[in-house]
Amino acid sequence: MIIDTHNHVMPDEALDVLRRDPSFGVTINADEWSGAHHVPFRIDPSFHDPAAKIASLDRASIDAAVVSVSPTLFFYEVSSDLAAGLCDASNTGMIRLCQHAPERLRWLANLPIQDPARSAAMYRAAAADGCVGASLGTSVAGRRLDAPEFEEFWATAAELGHPVLIHPAFNEPHAALGDFYLQNVIGNPLETTLMVERMICAGVLERHPRLRLLLLHGGGFFPYQAGRLRHARSVRPELAATPADILAALSQIYFDSLTHDRRSLRHLVEWAGQGHVVLGTDIPFDMAPRDPVGEIREAIGEEGLAEVASQAPALLFGVAEWLA
Repeated sequence: MIIDTHNHVMPDEALDVLRRDPSFGVTINADEWSGAHHVPFRIDPSFHDPAAKIASLDRASIDAAVVSVSPTLFFYEVSSDLAAGLCDASNTGMIRLCQHAPERLRWLANLPIQDPARSAAMYRAAAADGCVGASLGTSVAGRRLDAPEFEEFWATAAELGHPVLIHPAFNEPHAALGDFYLQNVIGNPLETTLMVERMICAGVLERHPRLRLLLLHGGGFFPYQAGRLRHARSVRPELAATPADILAALSQIYFDSLTHDRRSLRHLVEWAGQGHVVLGTDIPFDMAPRDPVGEIREAIGEEGLAEVASQAPALLFGVAEWLA
């Protein structure tokens, strides 16, 4: 069974909230999105229509998906009350969408992480409602996830035992990334790298050994530059208080396969280790690969495909029926 772990939705219930409330700063005309967090884009039917979602999976030769909201629905800069309402609508919509094909779809909770205590409570409720994890942005509108104020949330996530998918969001501005779509091409992997290395250095993963993170876009630059952080730990006083074994955290970190390069994917699979790389497509955004399953097969063969696209995702998200 081929399983996609990086597949986006924008449920009708959430879109209705955005259409009604101008506080979010979004304009949705028919199927065109503008404003807030993203360049204008077309809202593909598979973002919100269950039949279209299943059809999109079939076209990509994918049997099942763990769906998460588009990061355009995070809205960490608005009030906790506004964000919680949107998250409730998102989660209700994902439940409805997954009920259309329960044998093929699971969902990740959208949470108002700008209010960590509220997010912890909502995550517990979502877990009771059947989510198999949560999705968060790399930055909380500028606040970093390794800050002490988020400790309660990470403790809850570790207790629940479900993975937390981390998607680039609220990227820090950089003048050189303003052209050529580099805020996405370079900025997204950079945000992921910043997030995970800060989480490691701050000891969040060490304090919560049951916490598991799923990093998208192949883990950003981390799998290719982690050795530099490990070396810096051995020579720099600024890192003296960080965990002694920087890479011990790898046992808690998972990576999607979305590298857009077969050689990079082969390196990632070898470096991360068995069971720590899972199929991710970014469907239905335009950065999704044209043939995600075929690219993995070409990079690491049939045996590797079975591990990355079937066994590892089913085990990571604990969906026993997908292991059959």
